Amino acid sequence: MTLDDALAALKAHIEPGRAEGMADYHKVPREYLGIPNPALNDLTKEWRQTLTVEERVTLADQLWQTNIFEARLAAAKLLTQARIRPDDAVWDLIKSWVPDFDSWAIADHACMAGQKRLIADLSRVDEVEEWTKSDSHWTRRAAMVITLPFTKQNHPKPDELAVRQRVLGWAARYVDDPEWFIQKSVAWWLRDLSKHDPARTDYFLKNYAKKMKPFARKEAAKFLPKD
Repeated sequence: MTLDDALAALKAHIEPGRAEGMADYHKVPREYLGIPNPALNDLTKEWRQTLTVEERVTLADQLWQTNIFEARLAAAKLLTQARIRPDDAVWDLIKSWVPDFDSWAIADHACMAGQKRLIADLSRVDEVEEWTKSDSHWTRRAAMVITLPFTKQNHPKPDELAVRQRVLGWAARYVDDPEWFIQKSVAWWLRDLSKHDPARTDYFLKNYAKKMKPFARKEAAKFLPKD
């Protein structure tokens, strides 16, 4: 499948008038086609089933480079799959996208693809930790979003628990950051963690909540018992 074929398939699902609303909502200057998410899901599912991993990586790279909103979402969805072998090229491509992040919607889709690759190889967390030192708040935020799966185990294995504790260390450094998206990412991580590890979440908040923005404290403690 060529890039032109993929773009033609995407444009066949444009809903008139939708693009303008999307542009107003996301507020990032780029082309928006106006394609609903279910259509993107159906198309990329079909492409994943018919293309080799190498072909998917090539197409995903080309789609991303167009800077079209839906094309970037489709690029991420092409690579969102638990089992991919080999997956080094997939991980490398996802990493290459991180400096381009300028929108939560695109970043979150790319991070969802990246989450699968972290779970497949926990050593990649070492590379993600470098993102926490970036000047870009989008890159720093991505370190929290891509590690969200490590909030969700009720009985984590020792290496998973080590990642959980490591990311909480990043969060502890982030609480002094005034950027809204960083505060939100910490709150999101803690809120999800509280459903599976309330004691660790409570400990973090007892030590760092005073440094967090009020909205972030409230969000992080949303599912903790009230006392």
